[in-house]
Amino acid sequence: MSNLQDRNPTWKAFRPFFVGGLSACTATCCIQPLDMVKVQIQLQEGGNVIRNPVVMAKTLIAKDGFLSLYRGLSAGILRQLTYGQSRLGIFRTLTNRVTPEGKTAADIPFLTKMGCSLTAGGIGALIGTPADAALVRMQADTKLPIEQRRGYKNGLDAFFKMARYEGLNGFFVGATPTVVRGLAINVGMLMTYDTFKKNLSGTLGDPKTSVLNQAVSGFLSGWVAATVSLPFDFIKTRMQKSKPDANGLMPYKNVIDCFKKVSAEEGVMALYQGYGTFVIRITPHIMLTWVFMDTVNRTLTENDM
Repeated sequence: MSNLQDRNPTWKAFRPFFVGGLSACTATCCIQPLDMVKVQIQLQEGGNVIRNPVVMAKTLIAKDGFLSLYRGLSAGILRQLTYGQSRLGIFRTLTNRVTPEGKTAADIPFLTKMGCSLTAGGIGALIGTPADAALVRMQADTKLPIEQRRGYKNGLDAFFKMARYEGLNGFFVGATPTVVRGLAINVGMLMTYDTFKKNLSGTLGDPKTSVLNQAVSGFLSGWVAATVSLPFDFIKTRMQKSKPDANGLMPYKNVIDCFKKVSAEEGVMALYQGYGTFVIRITPHIMLTWVFMDTVNRTLTENDM
């Protein structure tokens, strides 16, 4: 008897996006406080900065209360319903098409897998840029002078106020670094997970059913992704929160200009400012996303029969 995917082409096409979006949103709800701390560390400038994520978290809670750690969650969910859903759905759609008969995604040739990763990451990042910009604005709002704050209530409110005060351009501020960051993080994440699962199958069990294998492989893939993408994430955050000066000029012209100025003024290692927090934030999110995806896929497959 054929399963639901074979009987319903529409469900077959939609399923990777449904699973990807659901998994990414669930993971985001779990790690939002870590993302808030990471962004606050990155937004600091000058020599007197808080680099310890625990100290930063305590500072935020003391100042604005525990729920301040969840500021921007609605924008984060919107981001995953655009960026996360798109990149994961596109990636699995592509890998399902190119996986050799009787093989797994881990057996896809290196260059083919890289092409799938870059395609999914680039398209997903571009689609998710408006929600990403809204998330950064919500998290950075309290650091602005009182007269410049917009008091975003939620992700949709952020969209409306961005449109009102900044126009269409506001939605795509930092689009280039967002796409570049998306390409970097997806190469690290998407290219490694299936390979890690296959290589660890001898010690951690069947990649299809072993949650331990999936969790460890997801953790390692997240660590690789975080290490590769942090400089691009740092530049993206700086550009998205930047404001024009009195002459209407932005502090950074483009990604390369931002890289040069930050390196010259703050040192190259400033690009890895908040590395520990970024790894702690990105790694669990990617690990949970992969575990949720495999669990949901396995459950749906069992129920489709």
